[in-house]
Amino acid sequence: MLLWVQPSTILPKRVNFAAILDVLKMASPKSVSLFTLGCKLNFSESSAIGRSFQKAGYGLADFEDGADIYVINTCSVTDFADRKCRKIIRRARRLNPDALVVVTGCYAQLKPDEIAGFDGVDLVLGAAEKFRIVEYVNALDLAGSTVVKSGSIKQFLPFETSWSQGDRTRAFLKVQDGCDYKCSFCTIPLARGKSRSDSISNIVNHARKLGEEGIREIVLTGVNIGDFREPGPEKEGQFIDLIQELDQLESIDRFRISSIEPNLCSDEIIEFVASSRHFMPHFHMPLQSGNNKQLRQMRRRYRRELYADRVEKIKNLMPHACIGVDIIVGFPGETEADFEETYRFINELEVSYLHVFTYSERSNTLAADMPGSVDMGVRKERNQRLRMLSNKKKNHFYRQFEGQYRQVLLENSPVEGHLSGFTDNYLKVLTRAPQDLVNSLQTVHLKEASDEHFEVSMANSSSVIPS
Repeated sequence: MLLWVQPSTILPKRVNFAAILDVLKMASPKSVSLFTLGCKLNFSESSAIGRSFQKAGYGLADFEDGADIYVINTCSVTDFADRKCRKIIRRARRLNPDALVVVTGCYAQLKPDEIAGFDGVDLVLGAAEKFRIVEYVNALDLAGSTVVKSGSIKQFLPFETSWSQGDRTRAFLKVQDGCDYKCSFCTIPLARGKSRSDSISNIVNHARKLGEEGIREIVLTGVNIGDFREPGPEKEGQFIDLIQELDQLESIDRFRISSIEPNLCSDEIIEFVASSRHFMPHFHMPLQSGNNKQLRQMRRRYRRELYADRVEKIKNLMPHACIGVDIIVGFPGETEADFEETYRFINELEVSYLHVFTYSERSNTLAADMPGSVDMGVRKERNQRLRMLSNKKKNHFYRQFEGQYRQVLLENSPVEGHLSGFTDNYLKVLTRAPQDLVNSLQTVHLKEASDEHFEVSMANSSSVIPS
C-alpha cells in the first residue's frame, strides 16, 4: 500500500513510518483462513462460514499467508483426523504467533475440553455454535483463557443451509444433516445430532442460483442423504421427491449423489437415475464389511445379500455406471476368515473403486468395548490388500471404455497446458486444451487408460456418445 503525500504537505524531519503502517494495518479488514478436515459436508459448511465472515467485513486469505484468524473445521471419523487437527493448530501458530485460532466441527463437539487443552487454541465451538462463529469471534476477550462454547448435542439443532464453491465448476450442496442410525463404530450422531433436512423448495432455489452463477455440476451432500425428509410434522417429501424436482432445473447440467446407504438406495431411486436428464450414473454406497456376522456387530441395517442386489440392479439398468464402496478393516472380532470372506465378496462384485478405512477405536461407541481387538499391524496389512484390490477394480472399470466417446466437464489441472475433468460416469481424464474451455462440457475420445486417468483427445461434434 502506498502512502500518498501532497507536495505542499510539511512533514516533520523524522517520520515514524512504523506507526503509520500500524494505523493502516488496523484500518484494513482482518483476514480469515479456513482449513477443512474430512468430508464434502464439512467443505460445504466451511464455505458457509467463510461467507459469514466476508459479510461481516473480514477478508479471506490463503492458509500459508499468515492470516489474523485461523478457523479449523474438524472431522472425527478416525483417530488420524484428531491428530491432523493438532498438527494444523501448530502450523497456524508458526505462520502467525499472534493469530486467533478457532476450532470447530465434529471433533470440537465430541471433545471440546481436550481441544481447549492444546497450546494455541483461543476458541472452541461445538455443532450448535459454529454458524454463530463471527458473533463469538467479535466478542472474544483474548486476555483470558481458551473459551469453549459447546452445548449438548441432544438439544434440537436447526438445519443450517450451506454449500461450497471451491471452483467455478462444481459445488457441494448440503441437503441433510445428522443421523438417526446407531452404527456401533460411529461417532457422527454424537457430533451432529439427529437427522434433519432442508426443504425441497429451498434446495431447488439454491441450486438454481448456483447454476445462474455459472456452476455446472452440483454434488448433493449430507450425513445420511437417503434419509432425507422434508421438515414439518408430515415430512412428506423424501429423497426421491427431491431429486425429481432438481432434475427439472435447466440451469444445472449435472447432479451427483455423494453417498447413499444401500438400504435407502431404492429401486425407485436407481430407476430414476437411469432415466434422468441431469443425474449422473455414479453411486457411492458404503458396505463396511462383506461378512454378515460383522455387519450385525456393526449394527448396519442391511446384509450383504441386499448390497449385492443393489449393485446388480444398478448395473442391469446402467452397465456404464460407476459404483464406489466404503470398507472398514480390522473391526473388533474380524478373523482372517472373516476378512477373506469380505475380500472374495468385493472381488466378485461389479464395483469400480474402494475407499478403505482402518478401524480405530472411538470413545463413546459400542465397538470400543467389544472383545477381539485386531492387531494394528494386521489392520494395516488388510487395508493394503483392499487398496490393491481397489486399483484392480478401477483399472478394469476404466479399460471397459477405451475407444469410446463421452462428455467431460473440464476444469483446471496442475499439469501445465492441460485441463482435467470427469465423465458422466466418473472417469477422470486429462487433455491438452486451452484455458477458455474450463467449465465447459466437451465430447472427448477416451484413448488409453493409465492408473490415474484417461489420456483423451477432443472429439468433433459428430462423435457418438453411448448411453
